[in-house]
Amino acid sequence: MAAGIARRNSKPHATPEKQVEDYLVKRVKSLGGIARKLTCPDAAGMPDRMVILNGQICFVELKRPKGGRLSDTQKWRIQELKQQDMKTYVLKNKDEIDQLIECLKKRELPDEI
Repeated sequence: MAAGIARRNSKPHATPEKQVEDYLVKRVKSLGGIARKLTCPDAAGMPDRMVILNGQICFVELKRPKGGRLSDTQKWRIQELKQQDMKTYVLKNKDEIDQLIECLKKRELPDEI
């Protein structure tokens, strides 16, 4: 019974990956950009977000800071996007997001972050 009470009184916490994703969305929106959540029923493994800022588009797969790994399908999908000359990044923390934001602000998207 005590476990049931603790469960009801505990606050839901965002997962580490969700915290990283929320930070990306907040930063992009604060600059007037768009960070759309991608859900593609016919394309498993698509990156989590499509970011549009300053006339640039890139795709971002977000992972938790420690231990976050890409599935084989995600690796394949990222490679598919890169073959179409789309900038695609796997970001795991706020520092990497800040690096991406600075590059977007300068209109200089690197191949990797």
